[in-house]
Amino acid sequence: MTKTDSPTLWVKSSYSVDNGGSCVEWAPMHASATGLVHVRDSKNPDGPVLNVSATAFAGLVTLARAANQ
Repeated sequence: MTKTDSPTLWVKSSYSVDNGGSCVEWAPMHASATGLVHVRDSKNPDGPVLNVSATAFAGLVTLARAANQ
């Protein structure tokens, strides 16, 4: 995990809720530019950032979808 130094546009996951539950954000523009997906906890925007490959991120999304069915 790393912390980003440059401004990044973060998008909250559609699986996140505003009641203090699981809140995940990702940086799609960074992913498009670099092939690495930044993922973070939206409740801790100054905290660490997980960097994963696009393939790994797709796997995380698949897992999240399966868990919510």
